Order: sequence, then C-alpha cells, then structure tokens
Amino acid sequence: MPTTNLTTSETLWLLTLSVACIGILANTFQGDGEPLIASLALSGLAFAFSFCLIRWLGDAFMRVGLKGRDMSKVRRIEIPETMGAICAVVYLLVIIVFIPFPFYKDIVAATSGGGNRDVVLELKQVETGRFLHRFPHSKLSSYLSGILSLQAMVLLGITDDLLDVRWRHKVLLPAFASIPMLIVYFVDFGVTKVVVPLPLQPYVGELVDLGWMYYVYMAAVAIFCPNSINILAGVNGIEVAQSLVIAFLLLLNDSLYLSPFTPYPHPATDSHLFSIYLLLPFIGVSLALLLYNWYPAKVFVGDTYCYFAGMVFAVVGILGHFSKTLLLLFIPQLANAAYSVPQLFHVIPCPRHRLPHFNPRTGLLEPSTATFARPPPKTIALVLQLLNRLRLLRLTFNDAGEITETTNLTVLNLWLVWWGPMREDKLTMGILALQVVCGFVGLVVRHRMALLVFREDNLAVSIPYGYPTIVQ
Repeated sequence: MPTTNLTTSETLWLLTLSVACIGILANTFQGDGEPLIASLALSGLAFAFSFCLIRWLGDAFMRVGLKGRDMSKVRRIEIPETMGAICAVVYLLVIIVFIPFPFYKDIVAATSGGGNRDVVLELKQVETGRFLHRFPHSKLSSYLSGILSLQAMVLLGITDDLLDVRWRHKVLLPAFASIPMLIVYFVDFGVTKVVVPLPLQPYVGELVDLGWMYYVYMAAVAIFCPNSINILAGVNGIEVAQSLVIAFLLLLNDSLYLSPFTPYPHPATDSHLFSIYLLLPFIGVSLALLLYNWYPAKVFVGDTYCYFAGMVFAVVGILGHFSKTLLLLFIPQLANAAYSVPQLFHVIPCPRHRLPHFNPRTGLLEPSTATFARPPPKTIALVLQLLNRLRLLRLTFNDAGEITETTNLTVLNLWLVWWGPMREDKLTMGILALQVVCGFVGLVVRHRMALLVFREDNLAVSIPYGYPTIVQ
C-alpha cells in the first residue's frame, strides 16, 4: 500500500459519517430503541472503522508475512493479504454491540414495570416483580448462536490463511462452525417438515418429515456457502463484489416482508428483520474492503473473508428460515461448484491454483489450463471432446490427436472461453452482471413460479389442482 495515512478529504468525510452515525445511534434511545435505524447507524460506523483499519494495519500485516504478489499484473508488487480478517473482526464487534437494540423494549418491559419507565414501584415489587418470563429468550439465543458460529468460522478462516490448509482438509470446517446454530434451531424451532409439490401430494401427502436429514441439509448449506465463494475467486474484487450482490438481493427479499410491501404483520417479519440486522453491518464492512480490493487491488481479502461472508449468508438463511431462497441467489456459485467437480475430485488434473492466466504482452486475462501427464481414458476423452464442441471448455491436442491440455473448470475461465481475453476488471464486472441477473431470476422463481407447484407462497397464493385459496 502506498501510504498508511488517510488524506484530508478522507478524514473529513469519515469523521462526518461517524459523528452522524453516533448521533443517530444516541437518538434511538429517545424512543423504543429503533433497532433498524440503530443497525443502519452501526453499519456506517463499521464502514468507517474498516476503511481506516485496513489502511492503518496494511504495513503491520506485511511485516509478519501476510502479503502476496498480484499475479495478474505486469508489476507484481507485494500487497497486504488476509485483510478480510479486519472486516470480520469489526463486523463481530458491531453485531455484539447491537445486541441490546432489538431487545430494548423487552429489556425495559422485563425490568421496569411492563415498559413504563415512569412508574414508581414498591421495593418488594422491584425485588420480585421482574417480568423475565416475557423476554424473548428464543430470539436472543438464535442471535447469540449466529454470533458464535460466525466467530468460529472467522477463527477457522484465519487459521487457513496462516497455515494454508489443503482444500480436502478444510472443506468440512464450516460444518463444525454451524453446530451452535443447528443446536439452537433444534431446541427453539425444530421444524423438519417440508412442503411437497402439489402433483406429488396425492401420493406422499402435503408434508414430509425429513427428521435428522434436514439437519444434514442445513449443515450442507453451511458447508457450501463459504466454500462456494472461496472457489469463485482469483481476480481483483470478485470475492467481495459477489458477496455484496448476494447481500443486496437478500435485503431485497427481506424487504418484501416489511411494510409497506405487506399490508399486515407478516408471520415471517421477525425472521427477516433478523436477517437485515446481520446483513447491514456486513454490507458496511464489505463496501470498505471493496474500495481497496477493486482493480487494481491494493490489498487481498484472504480466505478468511470468503469463509466469513459465506457463513453470514448461511446463518441468515438457516436461522431466518429461508435457506431454499438463499440457494436460489447462489446460482452462479452452484454452477461453478458443479462445473469444478471433475477437477476437485481429480477426475482430470487439478493445479494448485486455477485463476485465469495473465498475458503480460497484451495485459489481458486468458483461460488457464491443466496439463495431462498422459492421455485421459477413452470415456473421459469422449466427454471432454463433447464439452469442447459445446464450448464449455477448450482442449489442446498433440499431433496424434490426443488431449494434452484442458482449460481449468471454473466459471471465470469459462467466461474467457466464451468472450475471449479481457482485462481483469471487465471479467469481474461480467461475472457480477451474471450474478445480478441470476439473482433476480431466483427471486422471481421463488415468489412467482413457485406457485405453479405449491399451493401458496409467503407473499402470494394460487389455486392450481383444485386447491382452495388460503390467505395467510
């Protein structure tokens, strides 16, 4: 990084933002806590703190060896690495500070005579009259379990950045981090039934209880989200930008359950408010990181950010009870994971890094390749040739017609196969455009097309197959 000092203009606007956020935060206590406003204010502070700390601590990270070279540049200078850890720590501190705000009214009601702070109570009432049975302990336990899972995931991510853990060893780490929220889900919610599509209901009934398999599914979601962001990486800004797109799409989905979009108190409102409370600070710290990680990057985010971002999404999806909607916003990540399977399981060669190849003569990125030590088996060769004809990869042959190289199986390389060599930021913007389009398609599928196979949606209802209309 060129300097660790903030410029005068940066100092002024960050100071202005911080003072405004602190003032808004203090003003929320004049009413009933106003948790949504408080979350916005804390998110602004999270942005300011992250922006400053990334600048100030860059040199310190490099001195202890947390640095790397940008392989997609002509001048491969060293820049700080693992800076996503700073954002993760700021985020955790902010959501811990936020704990009193969503429960402010409940705390007052439980400790001061039903919420009326002006009522004078007798000493005996003060000693014995706490209304703690009215406090929403289940909501607090869900929030705290989410924090605990995020803390565990950040710790595991930092460990990976420090020790460079191999993929086959770290792929299941998020499952261990998800244990606290899965236990709370079991104790406080425990619903393991899923709605059966209408055409199948005459055969298996309206609901099917998956039992323990539902917890396996949720653990799989917790494993998939962090790892899917981690493998769709390798160019400046892509990890943070794709996470921000997903976060904004989740906010859009959450807003559909709030006024004025719902004319009545929706049963899912509290769950989606929980999601918003966790997403707003995440957006704050991620925007600060993106300003440094966008092309040309001044810092690298490290694996810590990928695991942290993915676990934020897993927590809001599982504890917010919309994990299936969450997966619809991960369509590019699902496609990238499925596309990568042959290499991840070494059906075809898998190099240590599969990021696109930088051509120093043109300054553009090209598809990187994996080399076959010997020709692949006939069946695999036929499949690869078919994919080559479909332009889903690009093969290189020797004089004998045998396959010697294939492009690496990632969406980033596939995009370059389709559209040709391009500059790094153009590649990132192309993938982000794909993420946005797929995200909106996912939301349309969730809230409109789902009515073709289900009797009702959280926001709308339909009456196919002769079922009566049910208004929630």
